[in-house]
Amino acid sequence: MPDDLRIDRDKDRPNLLHLVADGVVQATIDLDDPSYLDAEYMQRIAYLVDAVGEPGRPLRALHLGAGGLAMARYIAVTRPGSYQQAVETNRALVELVRAEAPLPRGVKVKIRHTDAREAIETAPEDGYELIVTDVYADARVPAHVTSTEFLHAARRVLRADGHYAVNLCDGGQMRFLKPALAAMREVWPHVAIMGEPAVLRGRRFGNVVAVAAGIELPVAELRRRCAGAAFPCRVLEGTELKEYLAGAAPTTDATAIQSPPPPRSLRSF
Repeated sequence: MPDDLRIDRDKDRPNLLHLVADGVVQATIDLDDPSYLDAEYMQRIAYLVDAVGEPGRPLRALHLGAGGLAMARYIAVTRPGSYQQAVETNRALVELVRAEAPLPRGVKVKIRHTDAREAIETAPEDGYELIVTDVYADARVPAHVTSTEFLHAARRVLRADGHYAVNLCDGGQMRFLKPALAAMREVWPHVAIMGEPAVLRGRRFGNVVAVAAGIELPVAELRRRCAGAAFPCRVLEGTELKEYLAGAAPTTDATAIQSPPPPRSLRSF
């Protein structure tokens, strides 16, 4: 197993596992409670998952980036019977998770070893109700999963009432984030983002979760959940989001860049 890919057990809770890749904690898995989501960005994605359709109803979900399958575990326990497929290029990561953090009995997630872009472009039309994109390589979001071309392919795969969620990261002048968000607004009529004020202002590096759909988003519910979180964050949509982007040009395959590397001092994000 590569030195930069491992699972660490929590010192205080042995069944709490931390998936570490490229020196950064990428996911935390609670073997006792599959619904537990430690990462704040994961919790924000879960706010959308909880608000989609009727509570507890099974979903057809596609995960681009398998990681520790934390979100797949969450969906499986909160929406039993969901059909889930995960796409991951790193076979060593999948083997590590299967060996040291196996899925609970009864939880089934089909895993494909392929690139996220290839998976989207070859997936059947209207095949999923939810797509979660959480793709990282060397702790950076690859350029080719942020362009308008990629997002148009993702929308084709979603059902008409489907939802898209993506974990992005940036800091400073937001040269990666804002064009990526502008691309989402180019593809979907309804887009919202969730992020801490200091991150949105570029004062520190961190995650921003963006969600999109062809139908109205549950913005009121997202705002309520974000305001009540342990670390409250803002929700921007509509005019506020347009003003935040300040005319940024949508990312295309020709202009796409990968996200900046996280600061060396940052152990998780």
